[in-house]
Amino acid sequence: MNNNILIITRNLPPLVGGMERLNWHIADELSKQNKVTIISHSAAKKLAPENVKFYKAPLSPLPLFLILSFLRAFWICMTQPTDTLFAGSGLTAPIVVILAKVFRKKSIVYIHGLDIGTNNKIYNLCWIPFIRQADQIIANSSPTYQLCIQKNISKEKISIIHPGVSYPPKHKNEKIIQTLREKYNLNDKQVLISVGRLTERKGMNEFIDQCLSKVVKALPNTVLIIIGDTPNQSLNKNLQSKELILTTAKKHKLTNNIIFTGNIRDDDVLANFYYLADLHVFPVKHIPHDPEGFGMVAIEAAAHGTPTIAFATGGIVDAVSNGESGYLINHQNYEDLSQAIIASLLNPVLKKQQCIHYAANFSWKNMGNKINNSIFS
Repeated sequence: MNNNILIITRNLPPLVGGMERLNWHIADELSKQNKVTIISHSAAKKLAPENVKFYKAPLSPLPLFLILSFLRAFWICMTQPTDTLFAGSGLTAPIVVILAKVFRKKSIVYIHGLDIGTNNKIYNLCWIPFIRQADQIIANSSPTYQLCIQKNISKEKISIIHPGVSYPPKHKNEKIIQTLREKYNLNDKQVLISVGRLTERKGMNEFIDQCLSKVVKALPNTVLIIIGDTPNQSLNKNLQSKELILTTAKKHKLTNNIIFTGNIRDDDVLANFYYLADLHVFPVKHIPHDPEGFGMVAIEAAAHGTPTIAFATGGIVDAVSNGESGYLINHQNYEDLSQAIIASLLNPVLKKQQCIHYAANFSWKNMGNKINNSIFS
């Protein structure tokens, strides 16, 4: 295989989030068998995969990013061999589809839940028609696939390719774990971990309000570690601030049971947080117009042997294998969520090896092979 692929995406590190990690790994995996060029925001150049050619556009304002990305993509298609144009999300789908038609190339759009589930009128009016016209659509989960069908995208165009994880994960480092335990006073504590951006959809404020107080009442030594922060550059403005969450925690006298670490960019530290945690909690709210596309953090937790307890909403149903890598609870049933967490802390049933075995199916290499096969189909 040797294809000339142009990837256009706004979602790349150092922006933090699942979409950003996903797009980085798509570019990295595709570059192992193809010639890959990326157009993305300027700050992403330093962190881009080694084997790709990079062209930059300003991150904001958004219209300027889209205009300059279009112009640079047009110039690349005019001057360089280009076989496939790949949109890392629905946001850049119009650029990819228009230029693929002009230059008679193949267009592929990777669709996340919010790309297709949003109720934004302008997006639905201007972006969805372009997504429909792409040659291929890759959905990140089966619920996202269903949302595509509801938006009248042809079934024949859609395939499901889940995001991946680094597998095998980084090795467990007892020295780092002990340092973290001492730094955050975690010795003799039962540790819940939450990893992700602080948005309304992630439901952390509601989890603390309706669930954590019950868990702590039953098991007073329980600590919740929140890894993540409010995203500054997110296009989704439905956010939850640290201050809001702390106000709710104070109401329930839980401030000593919650630790904020902010974003962690050190992969070794993040990996060992997963290792030391007893459970990963993923209380995502069921919001039809703002769905959770997949739930990569649940797979990441499983790769480290840590089970996830989550609400069964959006693509999380693809990311958590009930009874194997965690437990799925009917969405918004905080009582059942509380009881499942308490029961799992008191009597862990799921084995670490079960979780690890499940996560192996989602390696970045497997994902890259599937996307490669999709490109050449």
